[in-house]
Amino acid sequence: MAALCLLAGPVQAAGLVDLDIAPQELATALEQFSRATGMAVLVDHSLSSRRHTLGVQGLFTPAQGLNVLLSGTGLAAHYARADAFTLQPVQVREVPLPPGTAPGLSDSNYAAAIQAVIQRNLCQSSLTRPGGYRAVLQVWIGRDGVAQHGRLVSSTGDVVRDRALVNSLQNLRIHRPAPSSLRQPVTLLLLPDSSGKSMECTAGEEVLGQ
Repeated sequence: MAALCLLAGPVQAAGLVDLDIAPQELATALEQFSRATGMAVLVDHSLSSRRHTLGVQGLFTPAQGLNVLLSGTGLAAHYARADAFTLQPVQVREVPLPPGTAPGLSDSNYAAAIQAVIQRNLCQSSLTRPGGYRAVLQVWIGRDGVAQHGRLVSSTGDVVRDRALVNSLQNLRIHRPAPSSLRQPVTLLLLPDSSGKSMECTAGEEVLGQ
């Protein structure tokens, strides 16, 4: 396995660290994070390559800063010890459903329900309103219908909009449990108006629950 092992400076895991890591390729950002925090990073290049981070700025504990750094990448940290971690693809956690919960929709109908919820969230802000940019998003939906992870696969070219898109995927809730056969992650392509296939914010919001 091709891997990158980094360790720099005294470990600062117990306190706050002033992080100033700009949006960039994830592998380079992890090097900067390791130097700033003293944490050892063991990364499989096949996971980190071609992935980008939206960066992290501000005072954080190393663990908090790492969570922000990995937001929207589709990767999560697995700690070997307090000052060392590896990265793994995010996975959907098993969530028990309450007794008597109604079954989910079919895969195709459920995908449409996910799109409707994401569309409604995006349409709430002029920054994320579909039609003026292209982006590919991925979202992992738990059995209970709650989004557990989100990833921005391709950048819109605007870091502020990219961050807003990633934030829009957090805590999404589909009002039906997800079918066990639903393929994860669910991928959504946002296209500009010129394509003729963009989302429309005038679409009705009563798709869910029908």
